[in-house]
Amino acid sequence: MKSAVTTVISSADASGRFPTLSDIESVKGSFDRASARLESAETLAANIDRFTSESLDYVYGNNSYDQANKDKCSRDINHYLRLINYCLVTGGTGPLDEWGIAGMREVIRAQQLPTVAYIEALTFIRDKVNVPGEMSQQAATEFKSLLDYLINALA
Repeated sequence: MKSAVTTVISSADASGRFPTLSDIESVKGSFDRASARLESAETLAANIDRFTSESLDYVYGNNSYDQANKDKCSRDINHYLRLINYCLVTGGTGPLDEWGIAGMREVIRAQQLPTVAYIEALTFIRDKVNVPGEMSQQAATEFKSLLDYLINALA
């Protein structure tokens, strides 16, 4: 699984060199942000069901969407939020890359779900995080950057 440390080491290894000072500073920066990431992960874990529910209510509202599709979307949004939680803990995008993004579009298409529903739900969560009510500004920045990463992968 990719983390800030494994990414730097893999990159240096692939280039046949030791990590540079810049590489080490990158890892240090990740460690410096660790407390904000863990705060964000803790807040997300405590609110994952609410974030999922509110985002699906926003996207689907009272429209006449097929309940089965809404249930699949709910399951998937919850799954993606758990993967974001793992990313916050590891300090890298590995969990999303390995378990969420690879093949994600094909699965969504195979289930005949509108990709736009996922994008709207994730965007709603990103835009509605309450700072400082739910988390600090730095924790929200860490969380929102991973939401943006996933949104961009879906787009």
